[in-house]
Amino acid sequence: MPSGFLIRPIVPEDNPAVAAIIRAVMPEFGADGPGFAIHDAEVDTMYQAYSQPRCSYFVVERDGRVIGGAGIAPLDGGEADVCELRKMYFLPEARGIGAGSAMMERCLDAARDHGFARCYLETLTGMDQAQALYLRSGFKPLCEPMGGTGHFSCDRFFLREL
Repeated sequence: MPSGFLIRPIVPEDNPAVAAIIRAVMPEFGADGPGFAIHDAEVDTMYQAYSQPRCSYFVVERDGRVIGGAGIAPLDGGEADVCELRKMYFLPEARGIGAGSAMMERCLDAARDHGFARCYLETLTGMDQAQALYLRSGFKPLCEPMGGTGHFSCDRFFLREL
């Protein structure tokens, strides 16, 4: 892992920082209207939401400050062997330092450890850096969404075999 940041499991004290990151980053990409993850009930209680079976959430910390995060959980309405990469957002200072690639590796390892065979994600047009990371990480584009996430405003879908 590149130096300068740490990826670790979320702790309860991280909830406010993670919620603030989600609420700062999503509008930056026009993802603050209906049908986006910014409105999910779990945003304010990420530690509790990802303390459930077959779930993991990690934060990126730099100089003692949380600057990003991502997690995996079973895909709502999906098959039992499919997880979803969720809530992967980074503040500008976390971008371009290798944190995205390191976080992706950590999440995919967690997905395998939880017994998943495939990882799904959804995003939207305009999140170009994120989509480049997904493609570099072995995700393949899908023509339509999977499961029932409720994120009806997302328009890009990806799946990766684990």
